[in-house]
Amino acid sequence: MPVSKSIVFIHGLFQNPYSWTEWETYFEEKGYTCHAPAYPYHDGVPSDLRKTPDSKLGALAFGQVVDSLSNYIDGLPEKPFLIGHSMGGLAVQKLIAINKGTAGVCIDTAPPKGIFTLSWSFLKANLPTINPLKGDSVCLPDIKWFQYAFCNTMSLQETAFEYDKFVVPESRNIPRSTTGKDGYIDFRKPHNPLLFIAGEKDHIVPSSLNKKNYYAYKDKNSIADFKEFSGRTHYICGQKNWQEVAAFIYNWLNKL
Repeated sequence: MPVSKSIVFIHGLFQNPYSWTEWETYFEEKGYTCHAPAYPYHDGVPSDLRKTPDSKLGALAFGQVVDSLSNYIDGLPEKPFLIGHSMGGLAVQKLIAINKGTAGVCIDTAPPKGIFTLSWSFLKANLPTINPLKGDSVCLPDIKWFQYAFCNTMSLQETAFEYDKFVVPESRNIPRSTTGKDGYIDFRKPHNPLLFIAGEKDHIVPSSLNKKNYYAYKDKNSIADFKEFSGRTHYICGQKNWQEVAAFIYNWLNKL
């Protein structure tokens, strides 16, 4: 039997809890109690947030996001499983490191401090967001960027449909701050089970970078697993046949 019947879903950058709606339904039908908290200044209907971003969003750093999530989890009746996508995957790593989850699933996870790649797709997709010349201005990408970084196997029309439903403005300081202490992980420390999932065709967080993150964990008595899904992009959680990924996670959790 699984050690928890609660799941906390953690969204990534340019997304908010709306992106987990179908996943929550999927796991609720399997008997889980599901939660999907928003990062600070990310709560609301995506189209409304795009029109009027919160003035405090631009200064938001990753450490504040993790603290907010940690406080949210502390208010739950039981310690949950954690499932995070992209920057939410890195948040899962941080939360597992401080024992806030019984197990963690990191999907196309953003890299911790010290885990890096010089691949062209990674640089091209990330530099427009972290550009230091942009200061603390809020970042709202256009549809073409979203297609390249997230939906690179989808048409522009298909991408625009997903963009309209789910994309929210973002803080440039969240990814910037992960290169410092906010993004540090002690890979030698024992930890609760972790599963890393990568999309073969992910541009913004290449599969090879996910694998490097997975291999960084050194405690041989702690569970760490890796799975790559062929043909999947960074939009793996909303891409066609996302249920295959969810089923893999469900089976993994139930074997713990």
